[in-house]
Amino acid sequence: MPSSPTVRASLLFVLVAVVCLFFADIAITTANPWRDLGRFFMGIATPDFFSTEGLYIAILRTVAFAFTGVALGSISGFLLALVYRFRVVRLFCAFIRSIHELFWALIFLQFFGFHPLTGVLAIAIPYAGIFAKVYSEILDEADPEPRKLLPFGTGVISTFLYARVPDCWEQIRTYTAYRLECGLRSSAILGFVGLPTIGFYLEASFSQGQYSEAGALLILFYVLIATIPWWVRPKLLPFYIGAAPFFLGDGLPIVWGNVARFFTEDIVPAPIRNNEGLGSLASWFSDLMITEALPGIWNTLVLTQIALVFTGVLALLAFPLISTHFGGPVRRTTGHVFLVIARSTPEYILAYILLQLWGPSMLPAAVALALHNGGIIGHLIGRQSSGIRLRTDASSGINRYAFELVPRVYRSFLAFLFYRWEIIMRETAILGILGIATLGFYVDSAIQSIRFDRAMVLILITALLNIGIDALSRYIRRRLALQTMPTC
Repeated sequence: MPSSPTVRASLLFVLVAVVCLFFADIAITTANPWRDLGRFFMGIATPDFFSTEGLYIAILRTVAFAFTGVALGSISGFLLALVYRFRVVRLFCAFIRSIHELFWALIFLQFFGFHPLTGVLAIAIPYAGIFAKVYSEILDEADPEPRKLLPFGTGVISTFLYARVPDCWEQIRTYTAYRLECGLRSSAILGFVGLPTIGFYLEASFSQGQYSEAGALLILFYVLIATIPWWVRPKLLPFYIGAAPFFLGDGLPIVWGNVARFFTEDIVPAPIRNNEGLGSLASWFSDLMITEALPGIWNTLVLTQIALVFTGVLALLAFPLISTHFGGPVRRTTGHVFLVIARSTPEYILAYILLQLWGPSMLPAAVALALHNGGIIGHLIGRQSSGIRLRTDASSGINRYAFELVPRVYRSFLAFLFYRWEIIMRETAILGILGIATLGFYVDSAIQSIRFDRAMVLILITALLNIGIDALSRYIRRRLALQTMPTC
């Protein structure tokens, strides 16, 4: 069985989630959710791939934004990884990666408008912080022996290129490929703020009740993700990266005066901008905290903890679907398809679809977060469980699951779950843009009312909250002696 500390930690998180349920709004408010759900699945079953040429333009733009943003982020992240040992660099990277891509997009929209640079930077900046952290960890784990074999007097750059990078190259390549898949998901949801990617057309299709068109978009997106190993070949990457910027689309020219005004006036707190004194500033900040920040923080934490436990439950239930210790090839293939769909669909798109079907509450968001993250963890744990060798007289069925496999994968399961805690928090905050009263709701409301000073403070609070959850997650993983960076 799992060790006592891990059991106690698990029960504590379950208890917290149960308490949070009493404070959560999880009602279904639509008049006929089952009819709407049926219409949605009928749209999936009868996709209209030729309804508009916009479908294929959306796919092309989604790929272009992903390649350009991820390429820029990986290059910047690699350079930052070389100096990641400095505290100021680590803090900078932690800050930029703690702000969701949609928040970055909302910021850049205010002065770049719907220019392609908005989408590219919205992906590249947080990804640079993520790449820096992961690349630095990979480089730190490089075997030191090759460096000892180089001739005396070999330069630092030559030592790095010939003794460290080759040892880490496969891990760097694999992680970068994974980030490209994430970049495609990030690129897709940028359409929900007006950029011409899949999310833009998906939102338009749902708002007009065109479920067959929405089904076609989702199917094309799943095919795009599932076929990455076939069309993303190392030899073709220079061509893709070089060509991607030419398919980002056009935008209005950037007015650099708007950029300067945004940083020198728009985001400056109103009392300071109007020379109203410290008393007015204190009143302004107090009102912001009481009416927006604290309710947003509370709802974000409540939804995060519910979604975290839902994710864990779903992952434990899902991993037998692909484990070789259960069922036959047909069942495992079906399980693989389900988990691919669950983990390939961005949480934002899942939440948006469920909100259309069930109405605005925390329930669609919790289910969306659990499906996506549970699909990822269930897939990884299922692969890990398939590598476990059981005795010839091992029990079968539920006993095999409960007494043979779960105890052996439970620590890895917790490592993955705690590792995704901060990611779930980031997504929870941004789902507020859809109308759920998390921090993103108040950020979006402030931007819509042209109160950028309040929006920036709320975004900073969101970043600090994410950094705090990440630090708490690392502390718990260390205390439970779980893997700091779980791999499978």
